[in-house]
Amino acid sequence: MNWLKKIMYGRYGADHLSRALLVLSFILIIMAGLLPRNLSSLEAIGYIPTLVCIFRIFSKNIYKRQQENYKYLKLEHSATRWIKQKLNRAKDSKTHKYFTCPDCKQKLRVPRGQGKISVTCPKCKKSFKAKS
Repeated sequence: MNWLKKIMYGRYGADHLSRALLVLSFILIIMAGLLPRNLSSLEAIGYIPTLVCIFRIFSKNIYKRQQENYKYLKLEHSATRWIKQKLNRAKDSKTHKYFTCPDCKQKLRVPRGQGKISVTCPKCKKSFKAKS
């Protein structure tokens, strides 16, 4: 294993973005295998993320690779947060109703079955009437 340590000395190595690129590559290659042979360009495109991943792992520009990974993690976090919000909203749809404040666009959650109520935004203190 000493030879691997010597090769990787001063190199960036694997991170979250590298793993995501490998997963994307495997998905594209598997999809290309399931499709008819006349769409073989998808298989060639499937190897591009693998090559980018290998380049990133053996890169000596550590700062730039860290910045790329940081941007990817921010994007991944915002996407997972958006998905979790949508799932929570779908779970609560039977017991709560969601409104958007007309002034500040804040999302407000109120219990269902209360009839016409006055909803007050906690952020801007604007009050508006809505049916729950």
